[in-house]
Amino acid sequence: MEGLVKVWGAVRGDRGSGTVWVVAFAAVVWVVGVAAIVVGGVRGARHRGDAAADMAALAGAARVAEGEGAACERARGVAAESGARLSRCRVSGDVVDVSVIVPLKVPMGGAGLRVVSRARAGPVGRDGVT
Repeated sequence: MEGLVKVWGAVRGDRGSGTVWVVAFAAVVWVVGVAAIVVGGVRGARHRGDAAADMAALAGAARVAEGEGAACERARGVAAESGARLSRCRVSGDVVDVSVIVPLKVPMGGAGLRVVSRARAGPVGRDGVT
């Protein structure tokens, strides 16, 4: 009776238990893999958003002398070229403050996720950036 277990009056073997363990282990590996992909995607989108916001703010600050409309239009163009969408642009004096949105693609649904990044740029003062 080696390998047999008596459960509630029935005698059953342990055949197939290895399959259950393999399936469980495969499920754990799959979940960890999907989580790693999602985390990597979020980090990548965050870096793209930060870079797009920085470049858009700098481009807008370079055109601030032409007026708020020209500064924000240039910032919008640079953000679009970087794969982001300009969601806000404000000019206060010589300082341009922008926010950009980067859409985030994640596996298994998750549509509509986005990363928002902000940046400011302005003139350089006598003691450095103001």
